[in-house]
Amino acid sequence: MATTTQNAPSFEEKIKGQIEDAKAKLGTFQEKGKEKRNDAETAAITKLNTAKQDLDRRLQDLKGTHQAHVARAKSEIETDTAKFKASVDEFGTKFKNKK
Repeated sequence: MATTTQNAPSFEEKIKGQIEDAKAKLGTFQEKGKEKRNDAETAAITKLNTAKQDLDRRLQDLKGTHQAHVARAKSEIETDTAKFKASVDEFGTKFKNKK
């Protein structure tokens, strides 16, 4: 039987907010440089979009995670969300410096 903790909605809202913030930045990068983008930038954006989709899926899967595994799943999601945000910020820094 799958259960979740009482604070799961606040965790989910926090993670979704972080993901949406990074997603908005990524969308800006995609729109600004479509014509001028090289293959490396396109590959990086594709990789970041894939990572975002994976985080969305894992966050959704958290709702069905058994209580015994929720803490570990949350920790992994938080870690990967932080990595995703850092990757988007790093890409943004490189993108801004190139243009």
